Amino acid sequence: MSTLTLRLPEDVANRLRNVAEARGLSVNKLITEISVQALAAYDTETRFKALASGADIPAALAVLDRLDAQNPAV
Repeated sequence: MSTLTLRLPEDVANRLRNVAEARGLSVNKLITEISVQALAAYDTETRFKALASGADIPAALAVLDRLDAQNPAV
């Protein structure tokens, strides 16, 4: 496990303490949870971009056209 020192504005640090307390967590646990969520979001975005870069755009548009035909707008 690593130790990381953060410099935060006092108001941000106070808000994090308040959120942690409201959730019944330590600030350390809250920061860990927030970090894991941020990393998951980044990984999802990166994977999506990688998949999109190799996409067959005409084929994808054809799929959307078929969906539109099956589910016409009301």
